[in-house]
Amino acid sequence: MKRVVFNQKGGVGKTSITCNLAAIDAATGYRTLVIDLDVQGNSTLYLVGEIDAEAFPAEAQGVAGLFRQTVGPRRMRQNPDSFVWETPWENLYLMPSSPALAELEGALEARYKIYKLRDALAKLEGEYDRVYIDTPPSFNFFSKAALIAADSVLVPFDCDSFARHSLYALLENITELQDDHNPELVIEGIVINQFNPQARLPGELVAELEEEGFPVLASWLGSSVKMKESHHSHRPLIDLAPGHKLTQQYLALYAALEAALVE
Repeated sequence: MKRVVFNQKGGVGKTSITCNLAAIDAATGYRTLVIDLDVQGNSTLYLVGEIDAEAFPAEAQGVAGLFRQTVGPRRMRQNPDSFVWETPWENLYLMPSSPALAELEGALEARYKIYKLRDALAKLEGEYDRVYIDTPPSFNFFSKAALIAADSVLVPFDCDSFARHSLYALLENITELQDDHNPELVIEGIVINQFNPQARLPGELVAELEEEGFPVLASWLGSSVKMKESHHSHRPLIDLAPGHKLTQQYLALYAALEAALVE
């Protein structure tokens, strides 16, 4: 299973959802890989903390290294697994991001390397049971490469009016990409994130989405300072606070997604 978490709007919880679902998969016993395609590197920071530039030359390792070698001599290319890092948690692995991604984007687009992530994941088939891809908050080369490489996509929604309006364009972009590049891509649904039951607007926005036929998932994620603590300590919720309410909401979301996979 290869799942991409994508929204063209920033701040909706892509990284939190990517890393916490991946951590639950890993804790369940699946060999799980997180691929961080966002130049900001939030999933990388979340799972392994600050990276020592000397120990991690951006031009040679991680996602940047994987893509860079596609525009270099074929004889010099390494297996995609050589760009994967271990994390502190059993079964959880990371292909980290770096600022070098921003410099590579133009060259990759010009050479039409949009299928190279899909090809790399095909070579990793059998190495990992689950793959999660965190994406930049824009419909750019890296987001498109992720959607082409993935089996399914989750769309986080943070109960904001601007986020609701952006859903129309987002789903149109995904549908067009399905038609042109990946007809097997499944939209698993919209994940309601940072939901505040005490406020009136979030409930109204979710109700409007459901009335309009958007694929809203039934398991919602609340807002909690515990998530900020999780980011700060570089520990997914399942490790930091397994009994916390937000962790239980993530477990409920995970269970719902698992149930849908076997239907």
